[in-house]
Amino acid sequence: MTRPTAAGRRAEAVFDALGDPTRRELFAAVGRSGPVTATELAADRPVSRQAIVKHLQLLATAGLITSEKVGREQRFTVRSGGTEDAAAWMADVGSRWDARLAKLAERHAGNPPGGAPR
Repeated sequence: MTRPTAAGRRAEAVFDALGDPTRRELFAAVGRSGPVTATELAADRPVSRQAIVKHLQLLATAGLITSEKVGREQRFTVRSGGTEDAAAWMADVGSRWDARLAKLAERHAGNPPGGAPR
């Protein structure tokens, strides 16, 4: 097994962070709302503010969001480019599968199902 590259490790962190439905929803909410606090995010969710903060910390560790202290508040925003490594990995895997499926289609184009080659 090969060692993951830096981009591979970043993609893995993104997939791990977004593997949780609460974190996916929070990531989307931060993206929709712009700079937002954990208190604001917790206001309309059945999760404690402390749980929200932990989820936001994991999203930040994965490079998906950033935070900035404004006065006494931490405001969270989506980090530009945070999903690029994961998207590149998916595109690479998808193109390899497309190539494999195209080869299979070519191979079987002259062979009807259950029959001899034409």
